[in-house]
Amino acid sequence: MIQLFTKLRQLIIQIIDWFYFPFLRFIPVETFRYGVTGGANAVLDILLYYVCYHYVLYMQNLDLGFIVISPHIAAFLMVFPITFSTGFLMAKYITFITSKLRGRKQLFRYSLSVAGSLFLNYVFLKLFVEVAEIYATYAKVLTTIIVVIYSYIVQRHFSFKTARILVIGDLRN
Repeated sequence: MIQLFTKLRQLIIQIIDWFYFPFLRFIPVETFRYGVTGGANAVLDILLYYVCYHYVLYMQNLDLGFIVISPHIAAFLMVFPITFSTGFLMAKYITFITSKLRGRKQLFRYSLSVAGSLFLNYVFLKLFVEVAEIYATYAKVLTTIIVVIYSYIVQRHFSFKTARILVIGDLRN
């Protein structure tokens, strides 16, 4: 099973790096990989959110008996465990592969950065849906854009703390 995951990881990295060539002179490979894996995770997040919001919750409040949760927040909470897991695995094994931090430390730091992302998700969803009265799925897309910027900065410089990778484009004089 480990060999299967190793081969899958290598294949994913090869595919991403193949598309990287046109961007070689403009951005580091790590940033490009983050864009691809983070983008894939964001698309997964938005699709799952849409499905949960429309077809699981039917755009209705979720009444747990002791608390009532609005559908846009309930859908977000339903999707979170899935995208937390996929986000961490892609960041650790595809994007920030040069990090020398131990896996436990990365997971702890990633959890802290995600706590910030959760807070931002909650605040911006509430703001966009309930104050600005933006349709929930569009609000989720706007929120995701804001949170992705925050996440990259925090993960690059804290959660996975990687050294700058020298790429051929950096060798220009």
